Amino acid sequence: MTNSEIVEKTITFVKETLKNAEGGHDWFHIQRVFNNSMLIAKDEDDVNLLVVSLGALLHDIADAKFNDGNEALGPKMAEDFLLSLGVPKRTINHVTNIIKYSSFKASLTDGKLKKKLFTSKELKVVQDADRLDAIGAIGIARAFNYGGFKNRALYDPSISPNLEMSKEEYKKSEAPTLNHFYEKLLLLKDKMNTETGKRLAEERHQYMIDFLEQFYQEWNPLKNLS
Repeated sequence: MTNSEIVEKTITFVKETLKNAEGGHDWFHIQRVFNNSMLIAKDEDDVNLLVVSLGALLHDIADAKFNDGNEALGPKMAEDFLLSLGVPKRTINHVTNIIKYSSFKASLTDGKLKKKLFTSKELKVVQDADRLDAIGAIGIARAFNYGGFKNRALYDPSISPNLEMSKEEYKKSEAPTLNHFYEKLLLLKDKMNTETGKRLAEERHQYMIDFLEQFYQEWNPLKNLS
């Protein structure tokens, strides 16, 4: 089976698996991450495009937050599927590591464990592509879509963002959606790995800053009169 055939079969598999997914983590999210990955990868040297493609397509195949916190399910589903296509074990291991370590919460791992986290050029490409989809106009839309899905408040001035969250605290957080900007979204620009990712993140980051300024103005219009 050729690489292009493997990618096409993976696209079909992901579309079918995520056909009823929450709107911020559906096939269209995967498609955007895949496209961003291809855009970033073309400016990177010695990147395995098959690994990038499969990592992007499968990175949210079974997101733990929609599966009772089970972080092993996604890598296992991806492994079983790729084995069925006859993909080499070395490639599969690389892809499953991208699934395990591309998320923001993985970066919250405490202490010495951070030094043991998997890394590769391909992971950095997919990670940047996924982070780009979490910021800017689409990132804002996704944040509030998920907040609505979880029945969270838009904003509560009495609940301050937690800027020192552990991985477990992040996973269990039920804070208002606006807190998520300070706890994650506004931090992503400075976590980009690639030059292309950094460049693309700048405009999206500024868009969020402008949005927040407008949000606060509309939330308390009397403040502008004082």
